Formats: sequence, C-alpha cells, structure tokens
Amino acid sequence: MSTAVADHPNSDSTSTTVMETVNGSHQFTIKGYSLAKGMGPGRYIQSDVFSIAGYDWAIYFYPDGKNPEDNSAYVSFFIALASDSSDIRALFELTLMDQSGKGRHKVHSHFDRTLEGGPYTLKCKGSMWGYKRFLRRTALEASDYLKDDSLVINCTVGVVRARLEVPKQFGVVLPSSDMGQGLKDLIDSEVGCDIAFQVGDETYKAHKLILAARSPVFRAQFYGPIGNNNVERIVIEDIEPSIFKAMLSFIYTDGLPDVHEITGSASASLITNMIQHLLAAADLYDLGRLKVLCEVFLCEKLNVDNVATTLALAEQHQLSELKAFCLKFVTSPGNLRAVMKSEGFKHLNQSCPSMLSELLSTVAAGDKILTSEQASKKRSLCSSVLAYDTNAARQLRRRT
Repeated sequence: MSTAVADHPNSDSTSTTVMETVNGSHQFTIKGYSLAKGMGPGRYIQSDVFSIAGYDWAIYFYPDGKNPEDNSAYVSFFIALASDSSDIRALFELTLMDQSGKGRHKVHSHFDRTLEGGPYTLKCKGSMWGYKRFLRRTALEASDYLKDDSLVINCTVGVVRARLEVPKQFGVVLPSSDMGQGLKDLIDSEVGCDIAFQVGDETYKAHKLILAARSPVFRAQFYGPIGNNNVERIVIEDIEPSIFKAMLSFIYTDGLPDVHEITGSASASLITNMIQHLLAAADLYDLGRLKVLCEVFLCEKLNVDNVATTLALAEQHQLSELKAFCLKFVTSPGNLRAVMKSEGFKHLNQSCPSMLSELLSTVAAGDKILTSEQASKKRSLCSSVLAYDTNAARQLRRRT
C-alpha cells in the first residue's frame, strides 16, 4: 500500500508593516495674559477641542504653573487627550512662538530626536503630555514670546499607526491588447469592406471609416467638404502594390509590417528600399507614426550604400532629424569617399543637386583641429564634392 503526497504550489508570501505617524497641528492664541495671572497653581485656560488622526485633543495653559510647589514661578503647557479612547501612542511638539519675527521660538519636541522609550502613551481620556516648568514666568514676561499682552502656542500631534502592506493578488491575468490583431483579421477576411483600391495589377479592399480614423488624407477624401463617401473603387497610380499593402497593414495594426513577408526577400538593400518608399507613402497620407517608424528603421540600417538615397529622401520630404543623421554619417571619417563612389550618390546628385552644397558646408565645418595629413585629405574630399556640385549646377542650367 502506498501513500500519495500531494504536490502543493509554492505558497511563499510576503507582507510589510509600516509604522508611521498621522500628523496635525493646532495654534492656540491667548490674549490678555496679564489678566490670567493670579488664577492660582493648577488652574488652566483651555483651547478649543480639535481633531487629529480621528482623536480629539486640547491644549492646557497654566499661567501660575501646574505644580503648587513651584510657587507660580513657571508657566505650564500641556496637550491632553479629549476622546474616550485608551492607549493612544503619539509624538508631541509644543512651540511658544517668537512674535518678533526673528524665529527664535521655544520648542519642546519628540519629532527631532530618538526616544529611548518610544512614543508617549496616553492611557485614557484626560491623559496629558507637557511641561510643568515650560518657562520661568519672569523670563516669559521679558521676552518676545509676549507681545501686546498675548501668547501664541503651536501644538503638533503625531498619532502612531501601523499600516499593513500586502502585495495585490489578482486571480485574473490581464491579457495584452489584441486590437491590432483583430483589425488585421478584419481586413484579411474582407468582412464589411466598402472600398477597393486598384494598385497596378493588385486590388486591396478596406473600410472607409478605419482609413478615415487613421489618415487625415483619407478622411478628407471620403468625408471632407469635397469628398465622396459613395466612391467604391479608387485607382492608385503613384505607389507600388507592395508599398500600398504595407501601408494598409500599418493603418490596421499600428505597427511596422513584416517587410520580409511582403517583399518575399531577405535582401537588406531591397528591404531598405521598400522602407524608403513606405516612408514616402506615409508622408503622402499624413501617417505621422509610420513616418517615425520608417525613420528609425533607416537610421538603424544606414550604411555607405544607402545613405545618399536616404539623404535625398529626407531632403525631399523635409525630415530634418533623418537628414541631420545622414549628414553626420556621411561626414564621419572614412565614410565620405566611399559614399561618393556609390550609385546612391549619383542619385543624390541628380535628384537633389542643392544637397551637394550643404554637404560641402558640413564637411568644411567638421573638425576644427586637424593634422596636416588630415587637412590635406579633407581638402581633397571637399574638392571632389565641389566638382560634383559644379557639374550638378551645369546640368540644372541645361534643364532650365
């Protein structure tokens, strides 16, 4: 006969108790101090009852002192528990205010020091904490604590409480958002589609409302003052089918599409070229987030073979951050000569001849301190760029 032992999941748990104080203050003003003298030891003037941390408190002032043995030589201040409660642990502070504005207050406090016995415990209603000999009466009457026959006492109480911190235990795991996948499934299934795009030999169906929600251009085209909400087919002539498909994928999923899947290729240059065209399409349809995603991709994949075409793209679409990144890459040591030998540089020369002048200025404004050998190399590179720039100007004049 065998005995089976059940396997229990890890039942380790944690909790934390935080000891803290709930603080509050009350200011008590006594006007006509001279009229209070002579009341006799043990007799007091009481403040209004005030509440701190759910308990009632009151300040007691003894003009002739609390202790008869002191012969009225001292004034006394106490703070008393006014609630029907017991064993209340608290920290206290009594401050007799300097009314000259010099800030020389007389302070008796628990808050600024470590108490060997811990916080003070008030056993029941009427329990007090304070000082029988708070200050000599002669010293008080000669001080700036007394002004216009008035005293101001500030009392702070910090009631000690234990707060238990327990990790939140949830029985239901919150799943990640699947909205993008849901919308992708919607367009893939073509359910509810009300617009078709003819792009080359391909046809792509979509939903006008979703397109309008994502692109201000589509919104104006379908629902703007001169838009046509009844249109059912649109011919796209200035975008390649694969690029338009990738743009639709972003509109429905809010993410950069799988370019390997769309292009059917692992070629880095082909993928970069596609992202460059996708960025242009994003600019055309005012898809700001897609533009940024493409810019990030191009910055990460930048090299001497594609930087010139990327720079031309950045100039044409006024992408200042991408343009600055490309210029910095081109003018880095060892890059410019290799870039000038690339096919992309010829494209830059033809499509954006003005960029050559800006490139020349960037190269010239590079390092301020150069060795003679570095200076010679830089002059040689600048001459090469200048030759391209001059040739580009000639071509431009011939075209005009």
